[in-house]
Amino acid sequence: MNIHIETKRLILRPVTIDDAQDFFELDSNPKVHEFLGKNPVTSIEQSKAIIKNILQQYEEFNLGRLAVIKKDTNEFLGWSGLKYECVVRKEFNYYDIGYRFKEKHWGNGYATESAIASLDHGFKELKLKEISGAAEANHTVSNVILKKIGLIPSGTFKFDGELCNWYTLKNPFL
Repeated sequence: MNIHIETKRLILRPVTIDDAQDFFELDSNPKVHEFLGKNPVTSIEQSKAIIKNILQQYEEFNLGRLAVIKKDTNEFLGWSGLKYECVVRKEFNYYDIGYRFKEKHWGNGYATESAIASLDHGFKELKLKEISGAAEANHTVSNVILKKIGLIPSGTFKFDGELCNWYTLKNPFL
């Protein structure tokens, strides 16, 4: 997959296996997984498996989560982007917007900035009809971000026993 998205402060590029150590640093932090099932990774092999899943998404759907790099330092901050989601909503599949950042980069607006760029790419370049997002009801920050980027609250559902808020946005360019 050949994609390169730039924002004022960020570069979004395809994930590679060389990102495994950064993925491990990200996903081994229990605070990062507080609203993700409280199941952080414990080995670099698990991080590599996550990356392989993203690479498979690239091949199957020509989209997937992207590494987020800070332009001025070339530092890996986390990931953001779209995914064809087949697990979370049992009743249907959808294009999901998501983001996950290393704890030391929380609160800097990177999730919002990268998510807006991902929405733009999904609607303008990929011509997706609708993009959705979900967040545990108690995850205040993620719920705020999903609303801030323009997704519309569209109900609730349960995933792994947790109440989640559901958001959708139709392509305004179609």
